[in-house]
Amino acid sequence: MIKLYTSMEHPKQWIAYTPDAGWLAFPNSENGWEQRKPVRGLDPIHLRQVPLRLAAGAGLATPPERPVFRQAA
Repeated sequence: MIKLYTSMEHPKQWIAYTPDAGWLAFPNSENGWEQRKPVRGLDPIHLRQVPLRLAAGAGLATPPERPVFRQAA
């Protein structure tokens, strides 16, 4: 599962964490996800987790929403 963050140290970039790739930075622009690069030395005090949908314009795919099941009558 991907987690998305903003950072005061990188105001024009998104910061993402994935279990497979680790920490990645990518531009907050159209198709920015295609330009992602590994990043190190992030200070957790400057990171704020945000919803994945905020980076949809940058090409970051959001997972499908969980279906809502209703109880049968």
